[in-house]
Amino acid sequence: MRLGLNLGYWGAGNDAANLALAKKADELDYAVVWAAEAYGSDAPTVLSWVAAQTSRIDVGSAVLQIPARTPAMTAMTAATLDTLSGGRFRLGLGVSGPQVSEGWHGVKFASPLGRTREYVEIVRKALSRQRVKYEGDHFQLPLPGGPGKALTLTVHPVREEIPVYLAAIGPKNLELTGELANGWLPVFFSPEHAGDQLKLIQAGADKAGRSLDGFDVVPTVPLVVGDDWKACADAVRGYAALYLGGMGSREKNFYNQLACRMGFASEAADVQQKYLGRDYEGAMAAVPLKFIDATSLLGPKERIAERMQAFAGAGVTTLTVAPSMPDPESSAHALEVAAEAIELAGVA
Repeated sequence: MRLGLNLGYWGAGNDAANLALAKKADELDYAVVWAAEAYGSDAPTVLSWVAAQTSRIDVGSAVLQIPARTPAMTAMTAATLDTLSGGRFRLGLGVSGPQVSEGWHGVKFASPLGRTREYVEIVRKALSRQRVKYEGDHFQLPLPGGPGKALTLTVHPVREEIPVYLAAIGPKNLELTGELANGWLPVFFSPEHAGDQLKLIQAGADKAGRSLDGFDVVPTVPLVVGDDWKACADAVRGYAALYLGGMGSREKNFYNQLACRMGFASEAADVQQKYLGRDYEGAMAAVPLKFIDATSLLGPKERIAERMQAFAGAGVTTLTVAPSMPDPESSAHALEVAAEAIELAGVA
């Protein structure tokens, strides 16, 4: 198991500090640094900036939003980033959610599984520098009956294959990930609850007749270093409450549904009720301590090392940390502690 760093969303006033963290992770031999996007900063610009100022660490999108770009544009971006970074780019993709897809990008949130399948197939076809012709239910290239012609990507990526990761939460999307992807980008991953998720990924791989040898399981895990692990958990409450309570509508919140499948149904409903009622403090307080502990790295180095053993035992191959510390210096120190903890755990 190797370590990664997730910088989250850019543009929250911590940009310089995030770049310093990426450089620190590069020095500490972390495997990859990821950047996210929603409806603020875009991930490729951030990743190109980080790649230009690091030397060894991979740069990855966690994730590029499928409704935000045509598959051909994503292939162009992936090829360009891979070339500029010297072969260090990892392509993480996700369908986003209905509010962002339809409200921000103007793309119907319909048939997400079918769209994802076709999207990945076109991206890979373009990156392999085949002439792109495609007739699917969601994408037709070239458009029929018009002047368009099938084209070939003119950029040569450094590697023959750029790894594709999917951010999957629901059961069917997990199966699709096993069918198609080189890796999985889970959120709120708990070693104690991940068995059913990984079985679904395996089922997808079996359906496709492919092996999962080399498949990369890459959860993003909040990291808070301190003497009192229960006090450390408080730093994660805002993040957890936002996702369980506010990411999506009352009827369709994928993160809330995940918490329900993990056995926290009544607590997740309480968090959502409070959050949507704008009782944000109440929502934060309602997030179960057990849920935070199961999905985070909290406390002193020795406790973090113990939890790292659990993550490795559950099948994680790249453990991506998201420091939730009060200042840049503490976050940099947390990266050092994580690097020491993984050696202590004996799973590196």
